[in-house]
Amino acid sequence: MTPQLIIITGLSGSGMSSAMNVFEDLGYFCVDNLPVELIPSFVQLFKHKESNITRAALGVNIREGRFLDSFPQVYSQLRGRNDLELTVVFLEASDAALQRRYSETRRPHPLGEDRVLESIQIEREKLSPIRGLADVVIDTSDHNVHTLRETMKKRFAPENASAAMELNVISFGFKYGVPLDADLMFDVRFLPNPYFVPELRELTGNDKPVLEYLQKTTEAPETIRRFTDLLDYLMPLYQREGKSYVTVAIGCTGGKHRSVAIANAIGQHLSQGGYHARVLHRDVKK
Repeated sequence: MTPQLIIITGLSGSGMSSAMNVFEDLGYFCVDNLPVELIPSFVQLFKHKESNITRAALGVNIREGRFLDSFPQVYSQLRGRNDLELTVVFLEASDAALQRRYSETRRPHPLGEDRVLESIQIEREKLSPIRGLADVVIDTSDHNVHTLRETMKKRFAPENASAAMELNVISFGFKYGVPLDADLMFDVRFLPNPYFVPELRELTGNDKPVLEYLQKTTEAPETIRRFTDLLDYLMPLYQREGKSYVTVAIGCTGGKHRSVAIANAIGQHLSQGGYHARVLHRDVKK
């Protein structure tokens, strides 16, 4: 697979930081404000035998002193390589939109002119040659953080983008406290408790006899079905809002039997759906 390098640049205030966050969420190796002269050296990381970098995104802007002088030459050097897939993304916005954003954030323009509008116009003129080299130009005037994120993901997400969101499924016991980092929490203490079956008491939800016991109940299979239906609905919505990590917590009394078995089933379902799901049993050994 040919390594991908995406260079993000554009007008100050046009959303470059938000764009870099999207690429990071999509699994790109991201470096912001890298000096232009170091880009060719960075590219050599792709060819290092111990490197596992296959997709990278670099943010460069006018704050980097030699950007305007050095970028065309570096661009030409990179474009001439046949072992690299290069894409230059240029973000821009209307003068009015940029003025509004600077007014809302009360941050000075990096060019430091007394009037923001004058700084915007000077920067636009200076970056015009760079814009002409871009493969993709995105006008962010009518975008907010969320719509820009969605636009960037639609254009640049790899085929396995669903796996870019990390899912942690944690089983726990309420007697030991709830996980403080949970985004979703399910209480399964209503399920029949294997703890009260003598031959199952010393086992856990990782053991086949406990799983078989729960599968024979009316409640457990239906609970798993309803939980997974809800998660199938929610996960794309979390992705749309830009979440890169979601933690689902499943709790029972002691965190050894019911929550462990249900967490395993949910983790398996999510993995089969193309997500990167990791199952952790917090209290199973307590």
